[in-house]
Amino acid sequence: MKKKIVILGATGSIGKTLINILKINKNDFEILLLTANKNLNDLLKQVNLFNVKNIIITNYEEYILAKEKLKNKKINIYNNFNELDKIFKNKKIDYAMSAISGIEGLNPTLKIIKFTKEIAIANKEAIICGWPLINYSLKKYQTKFIPIDSEHFSIWSLLEGSKDKDIEKVFITASGGPFNKYPIKKFKTITVKKALMHPNWKMGKKITIDSATMINKVFEIIEAKKIFNFNYDKLEILVHPKSYVHAIVKFTNGLTKILIHETSMKIPIFNSLYPDFKKKINSKKLDFLIINNLDFQNVDKKRFPIVDILKKMPSNDSLFETVLVSANDSLVNLFLNKRINFLDIEKNIKKIVNRVEFQKYKKIKPKNVTQIRKLHEYVSSIIKPLGV
Repeated sequence: MKKKIVILGATGSIGKTLINILKINKNDFEILLLTANKNLNDLLKQVNLFNVKNIIITNYEEYILAKEKLKNKKINIYNNFNELDKIFKNKKIDYAMSAISGIEGLNPTLKIIKFTKEIAIANKEAIICGWPLINYSLKKYQTKFIPIDSEHFSIWSLLEGSKDKDIEKVFITASGGPFNKYPIKKFKTITVKKALMHPNWKMGKKITIDSATMINKVFEIIEAKKIFNFNYDKLEILVHPKSYVHAIVKFTNGLTKILIHETSMKIPIFNSLYPDFKKKINSKKLDFLIINNLDFQNVDKKRFPIVDILKKMPSNDSLFETVLVSANDSLVNLFLNKRINFLDIEKNIKKIVNRVEFQKYKKIKPKNVTQIRKLHEYVSSIIKPLGV
């Protein structure tokens, strides 16, 4: 029987990687729903390839255009996620990939949990800002959760049911991005083009800039804390320029496990689809030149001062995480549009999280998506090109 699946964010990098895996194994899957914001041409190619009968296009202009292009085909076209009941009629699908980037991905993630046996989440912001809401829904609808970030999938794989008391330390590796060896005195002249030149990974622009500042690792530490219910003192960032090791777990029994794979998201995505070695994937041979020189380093705080933000994060789930994510979103967007310089990202993030008005959010637990979205919109609104 074919596995029934859904892809939220089908035309992004994660969605396309998943589609490429499905192409090779078409007889194993039936795609019931694909979603996108724009990228209509890419979406329609996917629809035709897999004979998909349901699509959601959240951009209204693209939605209208899709209705025109597909008017002679028996395809249900929707403009938002409120129609999921119509599509699934309270039946459970087998697998959903949540790959919509940004806080915008939180609401669709929460809505699809009800309808799927398994959900693979590749959205940092949804987990960081809305984990209490996600976790509640996972338990309510008895949906299995699979983290898809390479680091968290690696930790998840290494733990194998271990309890918190069995774990001494968890290391998340960071490549250091394009500026791991770049002269600090030249940081003032970093251009958008330079910041987008990641040495190891091909990613979207926003996440590539996050890697260049290393706030992506700040986010991944926060994610790991929430997903695995760790204290922050058990989590540490380790610079590993080769990006070959994705996580290291040191256990209290003296054993330490590391997980390595090539720098491709196809590995965690494939394994989320095919657990327990049910199918093989073509992957590169072990690179012993890298293994013989893993070159781990402590984080250089002068080069990546943003990691000190972790000292300000509350131990409990709170709305303060939304303040951090929202500030970074807006500032990265300003940098990509060349309205602020590279160093302004870190400088202004620290200004925002230190503002007195936001300290109260450290004690407020997220209750719903509307609360998170309103705070996100407020933080975004007060960030200006010349400072905050």
